[in-house]
Amino acid sequence: MSGARLRLVCATANPDKVREIEAILGEGVELLTRPADVPDVVEDAPTLEGNARLKAEAICAATGLPAVADDTGLEVDALDGAPGVYSARYAGDDATYLDNQLKLVEEMRGVIGRRAAFRTVALVRWPDGTEVVAEGVCPGVITEAPRGEGGFGYDPVFEPLEGDGQTFSEMSADAKNAVSHRGRAFRALVEALQSG
Repeated sequence: MSGARLRLVCATANPDKVREIEAILGEGVELLTRPADVPDVVEDAPTLEGNARLKAEAICAATGLPAVADDTGLEVDALDGAPGVYSARYAGDDATYLDNQLKLVEEMRGVIGRRAAFRTVALVRWPDGTEVVAEGVCPGVITEAPRGEGGFGYDPVFEPLEGDGQTFSEMSADAKNAVSHRGRAFRALVEALQSG
């Protein structure tokens, strides 16, 4: 990745994730918008890496350009790792962020052990099938109720261990990206690309 700026098509159409990925990748990568005519990819792999690969393959095939994709799961110890790979649709296929948060809060009502971890797998795929994969993990706890106005997804109910008692939603974007699973995964991805 030395010299010219690497151009990658972003597989996600989620504007919240795109903003976060752009902020983490910084100036070294030019993130191209996913073409609007590319249909949603069915994420039916049993693992985060498998889902990231499905998305990157689809965008790579549609554009002929290298693509970057990620998949994230929230793994709650007391729920045997759930919602995990099903995090985005934990409360149903058309669930909103709030639906998923409230289902998780309800499932955790009265539970003493509240440890959890966010896990992100980030993957770049080139048209020739070459891949670079990186993972980021952020340990934390599930709060008893949503807190904060920022972020997205499960951010209001996840308090990272390195968050000074704040949920991701209560942190600034920079503070969140410094400790988050996605921040760690994409920084590791950039390091792997630079050393490759």
